[in-house]
Formats: sequence, structure tokens, C-alpha cells
Amino acid sequence: MRAIVQRVKSSTLSIDGEEYSKIDKGFMVLIGITPTDTENDAKVLAEKIVNLRVFEDENEKMNLALNAVDGELQIVSQFTLYADCHHGNRPAFVDAARPEQAIPLYEKFVEYCKGLTKNKVVTGVFGAYMQIDLVNDGPVTIFLEVKDGKVL
Repeated sequence: MRAIVQRVKSSTLSIDGEEYSKIDKGFMVLIGITPTDTENDAKVLAEKIVNLRVFEDENEKMNLALNAVDGELQIVSQFTLYADCHHGNRPAFVDAARPEQAIPLYEKFVEYCKGLTKNKVVTGVFGAYMQIDLVNDGPVTIFLEVKDGKVL
């Protein structure tokens, strides 16, 4: 399971030109799922993201986690995180989980995140064509990968 975590000042997700979800300060998370991912991987990744200490404290050091700053979460499915570009210039997505496997695990990941924070958690729509307007804060962008219950 892979995630791109962006610390944002705001993020707005639109579908068909209509605002679908929006957050203020927090994380916009792109999540990719592969066929070997498990619910435990989803739990480990959710815990890692919610507890990432990348928000500035009073000394301007990245030392605070999401809950300490009342940060919000926007979680968006992103199968392209498993793009294989080794052969040629057209990516292959054979390592991305099929929707029938990915959707329940994505929903479980969202559920774990909601259980770990008291703040707003919003999503996109799995498989929809979406546009995301965000203001990356820092910029801070972190790549995370979990396999077999371990953060790589």
C-alpha cells in the first residue's frame, strides 16, 4: 500500500466541475492499493499518517502531528501510484489492485483514519475523474509504503 501525503493549507476536490469535498489545514492523501495489501497494512498506514509529526511547533520545528493542530484529512484513491514505467513510456498498471479488491480496502483505510482523529475526514469517489486544487504547505510531501505490516 502506498501513499503520497501532502501537508496542505487547503484542498478542494471537484467532480464534473462541482465541489465534492474540501479541507482546510491538514493532509491531502493519495492512496494506492496493490493485490497483496491487507487490512493490517491499511491500519499501519493510517496510524503512520495520522501520527506524522510534520506540522510546526512554536519553535518552527516540524514536531506536531495532525491531531495536535486540529488538522483535517482528504483521502483520494490513486491507482497510478502503482504505475510501472520500466518498459517504454506508457505506464502499465498491473500492480494496482482491481476495484473489487481495492474498494473495500480503501474504505477500511478511511474507516481507520476516522477512528484515529477527532477532526474532519473526507474522500473523493473511487474510480471517478476528479480535479484537486490544493495549496501545499511548505511544500511538505511525503511518500509512504507499507508491505506486510511494515513501513518501508
